[in-house]
Amino acid sequence: MTTTTFSVDGMTCGNCVKHVTEELTTLPGVTDVQVELVTGGSSPVTVTSEAPLDPAAIAAAVDEAGYAVTPKGSLL
Repeated sequence: MTTTTFSVDGMTCGNCVKHVTEELTTLPGVTDVQVELVTGGSSPVTVTSEAPLDPAAIAAAVDEAGYAVTPKGSLL
């Protein structure tokens, strides 16, 4: 298992978390997504997967949910 942690800007509520989680779980191999909601700031997101994930795929999934990885396109 591999764990990837990054931050997402723009989430303000549980529904935001739901949308990001749903998009990330569509990535192949993702087994778990944990989001620590920080209203008005960058929210830490931890994704557990069977193999390392492509940072571009993560950024695209977050973008599809309507948010941005912070800093855009980079993982912590």
